[in-house]
Amino acid sequence: MDRIWLKRYPAGVPADIDPDRYPSLVEPFEEACVRHRDRPAFTNMGTTVSYGRLDELTRAFAAWLQNRSGLAPGDRIALMMPNVLQYPIALFGALRAGLVVVNTNPLYTARELEHQLTDSGAKAIVIVENFAHVLAEVLPKVPVEKVLVTAIGDLLAPPRGAIVNFVLRRIRKQVPPWRIPGSLRFKAVLAAGRGLAFVRARIRGSDPAFLQYTGGTTGVAKAAVLSHRNLVANVLQASAWLRPALDGESAPAGLAVITALPLYHIFSLTANCFVFSFLGGHNVLITNPRDFPGFVAELRKHRFFFISGVNTLFNALLHTPGFAELDFSSLKISLGGGMAVQAVVAQRWKQVTGCILQQAWGLTETSPAATINPLNLDFNGSIGLPIASTEITIRDDAGRELAIGEIGEICVRGPQVTAGYWNRPDETAKVFYEDWLRTGDVGRMDAEGFVYIEDRKKDMILVSGFNVYPNEVESVAAEYPGVLEAAAVAVPDENSGEAVALFVVKKDPDLDADALLAHLRHNLTGYKVPKHLYFRAELPKTNVGKILRRALRDELRKPA
Repeated sequence: MDRIWLKRYPAGVPADIDPDRYPSLVEPFEEACVRHRDRPAFTNMGTTVSYGRLDELTRAFAAWLQNRSGLAPGDRIALMMPNVLQYPIALFGALRAGLVVVNTNPLYTARELEHQLTDSGAKAIVIVENFAHVLAEVLPKVPVEKVLVTAIGDLLAPPRGAIVNFVLRRIRKQVPPWRIPGSLRFKAVLAAGRGLAFVRARIRGSDPAFLQYTGGTTGVAKAAVLSHRNLVANVLQASAWLRPALDGESAPAGLAVITALPLYHIFSLTANCFVFSFLGGHNVLITNPRDFPGFVAELRKHRFFFISGVNTLFNALLHTPGFAELDFSSLKISLGGGMAVQAVVAQRWKQVTGCILQQAWGLTETSPAATINPLNLDFNGSIGLPIASTEITIRDDAGRELAIGEIGEICVRGPQVTAGYWNRPDETAKVFYEDWLRTGDVGRMDAEGFVYIEDRKKDMILVSGFNVYPNEVESVAAEYPGVLEAAAVAVPDENSGEAVALFVVKKDPDLDADALLAHLRHNLTGYKVPKHLYFRAELPKTNVGKILRRALRDELRKPA
């Protein structure tokens, strides 16, 4: 493609970055703690930790890990927490000690947790007590030797911390009984670490920083091995893209970054935690983003310039009372990823906030950013241009590169791309053409280098030999005034092989099925029009709000 996209790069964005600028993630973190010592780093439930304090706390945890845990550099430590202050402290402390972080979804079932802890070989875990009962169930079957338990309110300023813990334990009953002999309290570990010596671990760029699990919705989850170099590269790539909007080398002082997606998810981990921690940004952690009235109440307290999320989160905020009345005068960057941003949501977002909702794209395997739209460009439906030091081609099933405008599998290479999956050479071989990562996403590139996704290969619906992309059907359905959310999936059909089934959540209780189908027929070719229409009170979603089409397909396979 001869990097045709470079001609559309915003002014000031370089064609390439130096992925070896920092030996590891530790150096830019420590640099930020010195440079921005008095700035707020993280806020959660009214308690703020400065960069200077974050340096002290992460150093204490790293010292404890080095001296008291029995762990050595390269050992794996699982973090199983929502967005609370304990997460970034445990994260950066573990990295400073040279450990490999295994991000773990707190909502995992016992089966899922057992698989991840066993597969990763994690020797330690930091877990919020709300989920300790699940760990207790699998602990005899996994290699974990050290269990550090914390409560949601443990690091909140008094008396709020004690009140939050009391409410969660005694009133809401959200902490089921658990018993783990030998477990330690995370807060006590931090206190013990303050009196211990810390020596920065020797880390190479090629050393693993994370085992980031992916693919759990399609089978047994596997871990992409993300090295320090992978993450450093992606942080530098994303920072270079955002810098024209930042007006300097640091995040704007006095303004906040809204972090609603869980930090254990790769999108939020890189885009919010790493990028803005290294730029001296102030991350406001939203512990429960599904409480949208509470979310809006928290937004009311802050002047924020950046927010990231998935389409369903932006859509839900737009439908939450009070959101439209917030002060958006400081909002400069709204970044959507993780799933397709629908045009109707982007349009409403700009109308309400005055800020363009820009679409970015990537995968766990790309740390995750691979493409981002220019920040000053109106929503165009594309996932953007390949970012610095990143190349993209569109290929057919045989691996042959396709011409501009042709639809095929999107393939990526760059310094942010994983070398492969943990202990899965067979899976690694399946996703690479030489050094090109096969993403599993179907799309095309236009003459200016903008990339457009049609859909996931596995989600594509084949109707009488014609390809139907669920994203298109869902976007057309979402344009209809009475529709809140929609999901299109394949259903077996004796005449056409497969047919389109559409699941809809109503915004208007009086939404008429015939009227909706008429709208779909008017805007879609006949074979794309849903043959089956189902109304639901809600749609199944992942922990970050991505709609689980597989769960809907499985539902349709069951007897009525």
